[in-house]
Amino acid sequence: MQLAPRVVDAWRARGPLASSLWPLSLLYGSLVDVRRAMYRLGWLSSWQSPVPVIVVGNRVAGGAGKTPTTIALLRELQAAGRRPGVVSRGYGRLDTALREVDSNASPSEVGDEPLLIQLRSRAPVVVAADRVAAAQALLQRHPQVDVIVCDDGLQHLRLRRDVELVVFDERGAGNGWLLPAGPLREPLNTPPAARHVFTLYNAPAPSTALPGSLARRCIAGLVPLAQWWRGAPADAQALDALRGKPVVACAALAHPQRFFGMLRALGLEVIPLTLPDHDAYAGLPWTSEARDVVVTEKDAVKLDPQRLAHERPASRVWVAPLDFHLPADLVREILAALDTTR
Repeated sequence: MQLAPRVVDAWRARGPLASSLWPLSLLYGSLVDVRRAMYRLGWLSSWQSPVPVIVVGNRVAGGAGKTPTTIALLRELQAAGRRPGVVSRGYGRLDTALREVDSNASPSEVGDEPLLIQLRSRAPVVVAADRVAAAQALLQRHPQVDVIVCDDGLQHLRLRRDVELVVFDERGAGNGWLLPAGPLREPLNTPPAARHVFTLYNAPAPSTALPGSLARRCIAGLVPLAQWWRGAPADAQALDALRGKPVVACAALAHPQRFFGMLRALGLEVIPLTLPDHDAYAGLPWTSEARDVVVTEKDAVKLDPQRLAHERPASRVWVAPLDFHLPADLVREILAALDTTR
C-alpha cells in the first residue's frame, strides 16, 4: 500500500499509525486555533459581501457530498425566487487564474465540479484560488446575483459568510482526531464563523453527535452520454434494461465505493473501475471490449462523446445522475436565515 491510502485507512480508528501521527495533529490543531483567533481579533481581515453568502463545506478531508449539496441548494434557491451565483476554487484544474465557467469550458481550466455545477444549475459560476476575488468578479459580471454560494471553503475565512452548511457522509468524524492523525480539518466543536449554521448528513443516518438533517439520495435512472450533454434527463427504463448484465462502473471520486454500492443496490452486476479523485481521463481506462460503462456526472464532464465514438466504438457509456434532495425543513430554515441578513 502507498502512504496516502494507508493514512486514510488509519483514520477509521486510533491504531498504531494514527497514534504515531497524533503529535503532528496537536501542532496542526494549534495552527488552526491561532489562525481563527487572528481573524476573530481582526489581525487578519475578511471581506464582507454586499449580498448574503452561504458556504457549503465539510470538516473532514475528502469528499462528503459538497457538490450534490450545492446543486440541490441552488435548485431550491432558484425555486424560491432567489438569483444565486457560485464561487469555487476549482480544485484539480491546471492553474489558479480567475475564470468564469460556461458550458464550453474545459474541466482542466475550471475544474470538474464547478463545470458540473454550472451545467446542472445554469447559475453563474466563477473560480479562483482567491475566493474573495471570485466573489467580487461574480457580482461585477452578474449584478442580478442576490446570494453567493461558496462551494467548499468552510475554512476559507477571508470571505465572510452568513450561513454555513456543513456536510458529513457515513464516515462522520472518523477517529475524531485532526489531520494528519485523523480526517478532521478542524474540531467538530469549532466556533461557527456565521450567524446561522446547519448540519446535513449525506448518509442514511446521522454519523456524528451533531444535530442535523438527512439528505435523500438515489440513482433514478441512466442516460446515454451524448444525450446527457444535450440536457436529457435520466431514464428508469435504461436502468431496467441493464439489470442482471455486467457493467463497468467507472468512478474518479474520493469515495467510489458509495457509487458502486448504489448501482449494486439497483440490481446491476458491477465491475468496479476506480480512478484517482478528479482524474482527467487523459486515457480511457476501460478496455475496448467493455460493452456497457456507467459513469458519474463528475466523470461525464470530462468525456467527449465524439472521442468515445472514435476510441471506444463498441462501448455504450451511460451517465448515472444523482437524484439528491435537501429536506424541506432545512430549506425553509436556510431561506428564513437569508431573510434576516442584508
